[in-house]
Amino acid sequence: MTAGFEAPVTGDRRGGRRGYAVPLVIAVTGHRDLRPDEIPRLRKLVRDFLGATRDAYPGRVVAVMSALAEGADRLVAEEAITLRLPLHVPLPMPRDLYVQDFATEQSRAQFDALCRAAAEIYELPITPGNTSASVADPGPNRERQYAQAGVFLCAHCHILLALWDGKDGDGLGGTAQVVRFHHTDYMPGYTPRTAAGRLTLADDESDLVYHVVCSRDRPDGAPAEGLAPFETSWYTTDEDRPRSDRLPDRHARIFERANEFSRDAQAHAETIDRERYSLLELEQAARLAPGLLDINQVFCAADWLAIRYQKRVQLTVRVMHVSALLTGFAYISYTDLRRTGLLIMMILGLMGAAAGLSFFANRGAWHRKYLDYRTLAEGLRVQFYWAAAGVTSGNVSKFAHDNFLQMQDPDLGWIRNVMRVAGIECDAAPQRTTEGLEFAIREWIGDDGSGQLGYYRRKTTERLVRQATTRRIARLGLVATALALLILLFVGSWIPEDVASPVVYLMGCVLLMVGVRQSYASSTAESEVIKQYEFMRRTFHNARRRIDAAEADGDRRHVLKLLGDAALEEHAEWILMHRERAIDEHEAARIG
Repeated sequence: MTAGFEAPVTGDRRGGRRGYAVPLVIAVTGHRDLRPDEIPRLRKLVRDFLGATRDAYPGRVVAVMSALAEGADRLVAEEAITLRLPLHVPLPMPRDLYVQDFATEQSRAQFDALCRAAAEIYELPITPGNTSASVADPGPNRERQYAQAGVFLCAHCHILLALWDGKDGDGLGGTAQVVRFHHTDYMPGYTPRTAAGRLTLADDESDLVYHVVCSRDRPDGAPAEGLAPFETSWYTTDEDRPRSDRLPDRHARIFERANEFSRDAQAHAETIDRERYSLLELEQAARLAPGLLDINQVFCAADWLAIRYQKRVQLTVRVMHVSALLTGFAYISYTDLRRTGLLIMMILGLMGAAAGLSFFANRGAWHRKYLDYRTLAEGLRVQFYWAAAGVTSGNVSKFAHDNFLQMQDPDLGWIRNVMRVAGIECDAAPQRTTEGLEFAIREWIGDDGSGQLGYYRRKTTERLVRQATTRRIARLGLVATALALLILLFVGSWIPEDVASPVVYLMGCVLLMVGVRQSYASSTAESEVIKQYEFMRRTFHNARRRIDAAEADGDRRHVLKLLGDAALEEHAEWILMHRERAIDEHEAARIG
């Protein structure tokens, strides 16, 4: 099974329609000491929530992520298995150390049974500064492992299901701190305060908690004041309405965009399997970091769909400009040559064709999908090569998807929403091998004829040729117009009317052609894209030069980290730039 795109229970995870279903991951945090008399009711609430979520998103795989601690973790895991939902288990530490938490044989047997039923099990690494010996016994060192597990759950889920009494707590890695981290990106005693700065100042789609209120089996175990057992609510950082009976609108929009991508990928699964551009082959995957195939699966879908909608957008833009050009020719012909109904019908037909195509483009959201899917693919490309090379953020609470597009349109959060589940396995156990590092340098950066360096060199050359054509047309138009005007100025009175009229007509046609070509260059952001391509070509060239000069693998990984950050930032600027050139009635009016 896979943590990225996957089949629901068994089967081939790499292809086929269901293999492209984007998982919707529900992670669980909760108390270990639930009250026995409340457990039956809590089970029903959890079962109803999981079942309702599965039914609400039939085009996705709803998966549950649980560390299988006693109490709430296992309760939710058991209900997931009953509903035949995939169960993913991130263990806070190596399994042989973790089972020491469970004092009875019955508890260990239950843990083993749940592990056997799990779709995937990850052993999270020993945290920096710890050793296997230092986390073997209860205490702060072991608690840091639980804190790491809580952070991992929050960073790789779409919904945090909390069976929680609602009280604040100071226990490192405890339920209250996990919920707090999900809202603030900060966990006292584990994450640095500076880690949360940029995220907490922007709207964030990763703060969604479904809170099931419960009691604890202890003298002071009643829920927090104002809460009662079995109450349920969506709990977010919204200032005006932190608790809601229904999924908040901003999260519903994020889910709908991710669902849309999942539906599109599944609808074209067979074609994607045949035509997709893969970042690695199966024989390479066997030697590289586990989980790369998962990211590659999502990338292939996003890349293929981006190309599909790019072609539709290009067709629409070209048809609209050709229609504008022909409409202009027909109008000038009507006014300057011959006024016939046929020309009027031609004008109306061309305007109708352009308007009709624009209508279908907007109804199908071709432009938005092209931009969103291309941005997702490029984000996944960075995530993939970082994982292959063993590049990490250097921060205990940050992963490749966290800051991507964070400061842009909140609706783009769905892209992070997909990325956070594509890289689960790679994030759980980062692999730092020389082979993976060399693979990333060779395939990602490449040279003048391969990789992104070769890609940006070719694209820059192509765009420069296209820009030169635009400029030649403009110069030709200006020269031809100037000559025509000079002729009319100095010898116009000597030229017969039947000669002067065609000259004026041709001059108008030339000016029209120049204007439409300039409009096309503006619609495709010709000049801006050249600047971006040149910037990225220089960036990749400098990265290659610094990597070739580096003596240690750590230095090479640092360069790859900087390169990926630059690429992600540039992709964010790219999507915003092109969003301003949407295919709508305003663009059609501008072309006209």
